Amino acid sequence: MTHRYAYLGPEATFTEAAALRFPALAGAELEPFPSVHAAINAARAGEVTGAVVPVENSVEGSVNATLDELIRGEPVSITAEVLLPVTFTLLARPGLDLAEVRRILTHPVAEAQCRAWVSAKLPEATISLGPSTAAAASAVAARTPGPDGAPYDAAIAAPLAGERYGLTALASDIGEDSDAVTRFVLVTAPGKPARPTGSDKTTLVAFIRDDHPGALLEILEQFATRGVNLTRIESRPTGNGMGRYCFAIDVEGHVADARVGEAMMGLKRVCGTVRFLGSYPRADGIRPPVRPGTSNADFADAASWLDHLRG
Repeated sequence: MTHRYAYLGPEATFTEAAALRFPALAGAELEPFPSVHAAINAARAGEVTGAVVPVENSVEGSVNATLDELIRGEPVSITAEVLLPVTFTLLARPGLDLAEVRRILTHPVAEAQCRAWVSAKLPEATISLGPSTAAAASAVAARTPGPDGAPYDAAIAAPLAGERYGLTALASDIGEDSDAVTRFVLVTAPGKPARPTGSDKTTLVAFIRDDHPGALLEILEQFATRGVNLTRIESRPTGNGMGRYCFAIDVEGHVADARVGEAMMGLKRVCGTVRFLGSYPRADGIRPPVRPGTSNADFADAASWLDHLRG
């Protein structure tokens, strides 16, 4: 049976390019959805097997729409992640030369990252803004007229958009941040985590029980004392009133690791609620070192010692 997966649309965006990189989605049917909320809700409702959404960018930071959707609503699980280099390409209809480009259409984020290149290479060109880079490529291919009534000459978009709409790349890698990377996650209905690989990541949301001095420190101590390294932590409003925040956390390791499991038990004691969003293989394949005293064997030995003392 062919599985269907949702992704943040429209077609030919970076999110679709990321979806094509997930091994679990090979041969699956991909369907664009208009928003992160719609894509994840389709996974919640069982309308699709899972949803691919962006969660953070090395330049722009976290994608708040995705974080808020993971924090609120019915629980879901993150089962995989990929890292996609964000490379912008200037795309035009076949036969147009770079020197002829005068009207460019793109998304505001792409415009901000490619503004310097356009100013240096095409000083006479003007840039108009649209809802997405893919929509910009589609408009160029369809000869959609701009504000002055003339069709756009080129679009700044993902390379995939050029392939999808039959456009020619006039220039590649035109963004200022050549090392920019976006992290995408595969979200599914809650289920049993995959087995640990030694190169894993766990995502949690910690809701403090009440606002008091040292509340964040209490959370951090649960990880620090057990040798668990955090790769990301940030506060987000819970949506339940002014001043009420929770903490979205990514840590190195798997829920099956003793140090991670004990840290989660510590969170359960000091927090009002802890939402487990999954343990899954890291996209970068890094196997972080385990500090002395924090291996599974070390925790097992300590538990055995305590059982012996208790008689």
